Parts: sequence; structure tokens; C-alpha cells
Amino acid sequence: MHEVSIAMGLIKMLEDETKKHGASRVTQVNVRIGELSACVPDSLQFAFEVATEGTVAQGAELNIEVVPAKGRCGGCDIEFHVEDAIFLCPQCNQIVSEIISGRELELTNFEAE
Repeated sequence: MHEVSIAMGLIKMLEDETKKHGASRVTQVNVRIGELSACVPDSLQFAFEVATEGTVAQGAELNIEVVPAKGRCGGCDIEFHVEDAIFLCPQCNQIVSEIISGRELELTNFEAE
């Protein structure tokens, strides 16, 4: 379950930033997770709750935005939602030429006191 290491990385970033800005406690954390990132939101939520015990983020609310997987077809140039890891254009059946979203795994912002 790599969500634990992701949660630990988030906590490290939060601790570094709170020290830098003189904050003592994180109250809210906002992250974006792409459908293709192989990160399970419920597992990250659980790992974050457990891993924050005794840290500046203990009790912080974790908000997860799931970013849909979207591809662009090189043949007909349409954008479409990639479902079930099927990377074929629904219009012309060509293989996706570009993944334009869905691989995100980022801390977008946080609130602290």
C-alpha cells in the first residue's frame, strides 16, 4: 500500500511549510489525485489519518479531488475520458496519442494556524 508513503510525504511537506511560515497546526489539506495515478483515495484518506497522529497535521481535514483520465486522439483530435484503462479513441478506434490528465498526484494547498 504505497498510500502510506504518499501520506508520509504529504506530512513532510506540511511540516516543512508550517516551520517556514511559523504556523503550528494544519487544519485542512487539499490534494489532486488522477485516476491513472494508482493511488486509491480511500486508502490515502485512511493512511493520512493514521500517519498524522502526533504531527502538525493531526486532526486535519484531507480533501481529495479525483482528476479524470482524459486522452487526446492523434487521428481525429478529440478529447475523451479514458475508462477502464482502454486507451482507444471512441470515435475512430485509434490508440490515444496523448494522456492530458489523470496522472496527477499533488498537494494543491493547505490551511494552517
